[in-house]
Amino acid sequence: MSLVVDRLTKRFGAVLALDGLSFEVPRGQVFGFLGANGAGKTTTMRIALGVLRPDEGSISWDGVRSDDLPRTTWGYLPEERGLYPRMTILDQLVYFAGLYGVPRDVAAREVRDWLARFRVPEFADRRAEELSKGNQQKVQFLAAILHDPDVLLMDEPFTGLDPVNVALLREAFLELRDRGKTIVFSTHQMETAEAMCESVAIVDRGRVVVGGPLRDVKRSTGRRSVVLGIDGDHRFEWLAAVPGARVVRPGMDRSLLELDADVEPGAILAAALGRGLTVTHFEIADASLEQVFIDHVGRPADEDMRLAPALASSAATTDSSAA
Repeated sequence: MSLVVDRLTKRFGAVLALDGLSFEVPRGQVFGFLGANGAGKTTTMRIALGVLRPDEGSISWDGVRSDDLPRTTWGYLPEERGLYPRMTILDQLVYFAGLYGVPRDVAAREVRDWLARFRVPEFADRRAEELSKGNQQKVQFLAAILHDPDVLLMDEPFTGLDPVNVALLREAFLELRDRGKTIVFSTHQMETAEAMCESVAIVDRGRVVVGGPLRDVKRSTGRRSVVLGIDGDHRFEWLAAVPGARVVRPGMDRSLLELDADVEPGAILAAALGRGLTVTHFEIADASLEQVFIDHVGRPADEDMRLAPALASSAATTDSSAA
């Protein structure tokens, strides 16, 4: 059983949003759908939900096309806020669950249980407009899962969350995965994806440029990394003696160095020891997911694409016409 996105193509006027996009997600995995703004992530999710129709290609779950699947198959967390501001959290979550046929008493019990896990049981009787954007995000997450869907589509789910709430939402993701749920979440936060995902697809201008198991993707550039700790000296002037090595994430305790494919990690250690430095930590690792993204796409993941405003405008016009 798997989620299959097969050669999706979608245009909004002159903008080619999806260009033969394909990937597959096995059941029970957390899958990272990675790309900059305007890369085609939200468009793909909207096609799965039936909000948009592709010009070509299809999406299927367990061999059944998305058009023929019951709506209860999907749980969807949009990036935009969509709560009723003056309605209490308990009432609107029970209402949303009821749209999928969940009995009121069952939904209310689940809501209170999840709010307790998120350490905010008092939110049940508060109105949405009283909550911060981050807490509203957690409420929308609950709206997406109360009907027990097979596949969760999460569009930038960690936006607006502080580190504590990011950790709580990660725990929820992993619990749902362990229940057999398939979770696809879009993000341009490479560190978050690297910490959570078993497999990923990096998409650029509507095409998958690299995808597969996380370890294979991180090794796709041939680059390696070194996590280095040095006692007392954090200036790294000595690193000039090793062409093809650079500090990408300096730190007081440990720093991350990226190496070109032809640079041996041992050269870093030799150069540091040759300067009489005290090395407290030396670890060889695969390239970071952020570096893989830059190598394949040519820019950082959080850099807005030139076509993003035009795409957003065209998509909004299309959605308005469809409504």
